[in-house]
Amino acid sequence: MAKALGVGGVFFKSRNPQALMAWYQAHLGFPGESTDYASFFPAAMPAGSCTTFSPFKDTTGYFAPSKREFMFNLVVDNLDEALAQVVAGGAELVGDPQTFDYGRFGWFMDPDGNKIELWQPAVAPG
Repeated sequence: MAKALGVGGVFFKSRNPQALMAWYQAHLGFPGESTDYASFFPAAMPAGSCTTFSPFKDTTGYFAPSKREFMFNLVVDNLDEALAQVVAGGAELVGDPQTFDYGRFGWFMDPDGNKIELWQPAVAPG
């Protein structure tokens, strides 16, 4: 049986795709090889991180205040700095950062009104 090996992309509509990509490049350090997309490679992910595929119930409030039916999660190396950078870029923070055994999380609304979750994985014991 063939198996899925990971998430190959996140694709979505935007009123101004190149402006939104430029915002992410300027405020979260997205790779700048193109004004149309950013490529992330597994070797660049910190230890203890992964890509999660998780459907939510259609009644969830977890994506609020976004009106969208999706939410992105981005792995970051420094949650506090990343949140400061997006605020400097005009983003609105949503709630307070939270800490769990597997890492720290924070949320913001991007210029297109998408709720974005940032995850700084916990340092793997070693």
